[in-house]
Amino acid sequence: MTQYARIKLTSSNLEQLDLLAKEIKDITEKTGVKIKGPQPLPTKRLKISTRKAPTGEGTHTFDHWQLRIHRRIMDIEPDDRTMKQITKLRIPEDVKIELTLTS
Repeated sequence: MTQYARIKLTSSNLEQLDLLAKEIKDITEKTGVKIKGPQPLPTKRLKISTRKAPTGEGTHTFDHWQLRIHRRIMDIEPDDRTMKQITKLRIPEDVKIELTLTS
């Protein structure tokens, strides 16, 4: 069995998410570590519909809002030098990163 590190990136901002995934991929290419990904996971869509009229009177018109949550997953070999560089990366505020080591 080989050991690998799974990095899960989650954000509502797609540009910053892809930029961070590219930075991680560049680090692994520089250090010569094998990488799988970034694989896009299905986008979660949180939808909210509300009535426009505050009193309930008048025409039945609605406002619709949607929040999209984008996710990426990457599997890399856990090399000491590579993991140290990844943990020193500047991570934007609206990007969540989850790092797990598995065997």
